[in-house]
Amino acid sequence: MNSLDQGKKIIKDKIPLISKNPGVYKMLSSSGEILYVGKAKNIPNRLKSYVTDSNLPIRTERMLSLTHNLETTTTNNESEALLLEANLIKKHKPRYNILLRDDKSFPYIYIGNKDKWPQLTKLRGKKSRSGYYFGPFASIGSANWTIKILQKIFQLRVCDNTVFKNRERPCILYQIKRCSAPCVQHINEKEYLSSVTDAIDFISGKSRRIQKNLSKEMEKASKDLDYEKAAIARDRIKALTQIQTSQKINQTNLNEADVISIYKETGKTCIQVFFFRSKQNWGNQAFYPKHDPDDTIKDILSSFISQFYENKTIPTLIITNHEVSEKPLLEKTFTNKENKKIIIKKAKSKNEMNISKLAEKNAKQALTQKLIQSDTNNNLIENLTKKFKLNNNIDLIEVYDNSHIQGSDSIGALICFGNDGFIKKRYRKFNIKDDKVKGDDYGMMKEVLFRRFSKAIKEKSGSLSLPDLVMIDGGKGQYSVSREVLNELGLHDLPILSIAKGKKRNAGEEKIYYKNKEFVLDKNDPLLFFIQRLRDEAHRFAISTHRAKRKKNLSKSLLDQIEGIGRQRKRALLNHFGSARAVESASLDDLKSVEGIEDSIAKKIYNYFHE
Repeated sequence: MNSLDQGKKIIKDKIPLISKNPGVYKMLSSSGEILYVGKAKNIPNRLKSYVTDSNLPIRTERMLSLTHNLETTTTNNESEALLLEANLIKKHKPRYNILLRDDKSFPYIYIGNKDKWPQLTKLRGKKSRSGYYFGPFASIGSANWTIKILQKIFQLRVCDNTVFKNRERPCILYQIKRCSAPCVQHINEKEYLSSVTDAIDFISGKSRRIQKNLSKEMEKASKDLDYEKAAIARDRIKALTQIQTSQKINQTNLNEADVISIYKETGKTCIQVFFFRSKQNWGNQAFYPKHDPDDTIKDILSSFISQFYENKTIPTLIITNHEVSEKPLLEKTFTNKENKKIIIKKAKSKNEMNISKLAEKNAKQALTQKLIQSDTNNNLIENLTKKFKLNNNIDLIEVYDNSHIQGSDSIGALICFGNDGFIKKRYRKFNIKDDKVKGDDYGMMKEVLFRRFSKAIKEKSGSLSLPDLVMIDGGKGQYSVSREVLNELGLHDLPILSIAKGKKRNAGEEKIYYKNKEFVLDKNDPLLFFIQRLRDEAHRFAISTHRAKRKKNLSKSLLDQIEGIGRQRKRALLNHFGSARAVESASLDDLKSVEGIEDSIAKKIYNYFHE
């Protein structure tokens, strides 16, 4: 019996044992890896199609050939099955499912409603705090730009509560007219709360009323000869006009909608999502779902939508440029989840078609650029393979570098490169643990490589899969110790390239070592530029990681050594006194006067510095 027939038999034997309910099924490999997650209104009926259909897609046959077990989970209804399927796909990323990649929590703008002086800020993740949330914004840049404009118009505070409570004079934001300085009562509570209400109304789409009120306020101030107040109102009107022009309040009159357009070419897909809230365009984001080249646009779009909204607030309207598989089920599931009517529709009206085509145009341009970049990367990797006569196919390259200052704050860094470019989620940093090797480049490299690859060999949870090529920033010495480590771990066939800087560290004069042979590439060789780019990215990541660690260590003060002084108390003391040295010389009464510092803690701090 071949592996395909064996996989079918496993499923056939399981079918009689499964109840005829809605739910989710998982195809498992011999090692327990989840190959595929599917949902069904009737699980046994869905599984029968894998056994009885004679013309299964090649991809499905490959999946069945690897299937050694089957697990099912029943749900109360098909909507629950859809949500569970989306959750499991995002969690386990099965190789035979359509996968949404580059998904992340989008930023929201948040205004609290519990504080006396509400703060304007941005938040990601769960909306656990009480207040008003506006979003999602396509990027941090979009959210920051909107906050900047809101500061110009309404002059709300953006500082956190600790800074706010401990200020004795206005900060620079007050001087450049981005804040009304409520921290030192330069504005009364009633006026500030009025500005907060206006900001909420504005970001909710009620800008005309606010502009009208500001015009009246400016005219009244001019009549009362209060020209300073009139100028402030004038500047706010200008900023209001600027955001209205820049945000391009859309002619489609979309109050709460996402426009999703898909473009597919040569088996690859890009999906653009445009966010419209309060009749404003809050930016767009491109996604590149992973799928089989033969998957249909309808199925890709359906899978994308179910996964995309698995952890997000869903707008009342979703407009697409193609029909969506299982649209009624998606609408029903989303409506129940949000407790409001959710509509998914293909663009039909003239205005909807215009914005949908714009999103599709963006998707096409983004995919074209990605395909060109991917082809370029493939060619460079292929040239690398030919130049050094590497035996294995190269899909993943890992590059290593170290950084330290005279042995202090020593770290090792790993970056990864594949056909689609740098793979940031595979980047890793290593804090050097062995004090004996800190400052010793050879010793540091040995520790980093041993920790990284020994973990992978033991298949510990969280370990990365093995790369096809290892690159080291260094010369013969680094190559030798690296080869020694990999050989010790049994990875004799994993190739290593070592890149040594040229004389006087000039770019273009690098020497590359492979199998103890020295290679020098032409200064204008694209392959040399490629290797330099990989080396430089590893160096950048190592340096930035080292600096972050050094900054963190430098920020530690004498206060960190006192038991009972946590982050909040430390911040309160530093905001009050200005420095740890000032705290050291403070009297007991001065310490007791700091908000949040009880008498017992004040005595502990005083005794620490004076005993």
